[in-house]
Amino acid sequence: MSTTKKAKKKHGKGSGSGSASGSAPALDADWEVAPTESLRVPAGFDLAAFDRGSTPGFAGDKAAGQALVARHADELSELQERLFAEGRSGGSRSVLLVLQGMDTAGKGGIVRHVVGLVDPQGVAHRSFGVPTPEEREHDYLWRIRKALPEPGYIGVFDRSHYEDVLVARVDGLVPPEVWEARYDEINRFEEEVVASGTTIVKVALLVSYEEQRARLMERLERPDKFWKYNPNDVDSRQKWPAYQEAYQAVLDRTSTEAAPWHVVPADRKWFARLAVSELLLDALRRLDLGWPPADFDIEVEKERLAAT
Repeated sequence: MSTTKKAKKKHGKGSGSGSASGSAPALDADWEVAPTESLRVPAGFDLAAFDRGSTPGFAGDKAAGQALVARHADELSELQERLFAEGRSGGSRSVLLVLQGMDTAGKGGIVRHVVGLVDPQGVAHRSFGVPTPEEREHDYLWRIRKALPEPGYIGVFDRSHYEDVLVARVDGLVPPEVWEARYDEINRFEEEVVASGTTIVKVALLVSYEEQRARLMERLERPDKFWKYNPNDVDSRQKWPAYQEAYQAVLDRTSTEAAPWHVVPADRKWFARLAVSELLLDALRRLDLGWPPADFDIEVEKERLAAT
């Protein structure tokens, strides 16, 4: 990803979310290129050549990145509250954060350290694992549709419908002609979701083969991390080339104007958390959220309250 572009005074309008109307404030000094640009999947993106320890568009170090997350935390929280208030007042908009990545890529850390910055009552978090018997009786998108965020909410998919063109493809759970058709089906589905008022922020957390091994080994060496270890993680790791091929296909075929993919290097946890927090903040800023007006006579209510 190029980091040679000069910083812009404003974020470009319209990051591909399809439902944004506002513009973002000036870039922070450490961002040479806005994350919506530096992290967005470009045409011809080569997953094999991607540096998973890099910090695309960001010139600062770990301390600067952590400071920026902390500095923006209040704004992120307030915008989420405005979105929640809008939803409670008849609004139709929401935000969906899609987190996809190999084991140890840091999806859980993003949920704790980024989504955890906002009021949990306005967050709808879902994790998609092996389909239940009921889910198997329906189309693969049935459980996804049921989990979409209601108006006013930030929805978080920790793994998502993309499992059905990743795991299903690599493990041969369905015939090739079935998963092959799903790319276009997913694109149409996401276009419908965006048209209904949901801004989709898709993030592929990309951890390197070496870093994944180190993180898995840490889980085996620390008693406080045993609970995070799953023997199936090693089985998936043994299929690394096939998964990289499957991820390349996902990025090539499902990064659209309505719902573009952002590729986030995940070897540096601090950068991954910074990047996702900035992408989420940008999506909320672009909604140009205000506070819902009162639907009652304020002066009358003041008089009534004063009389009690």
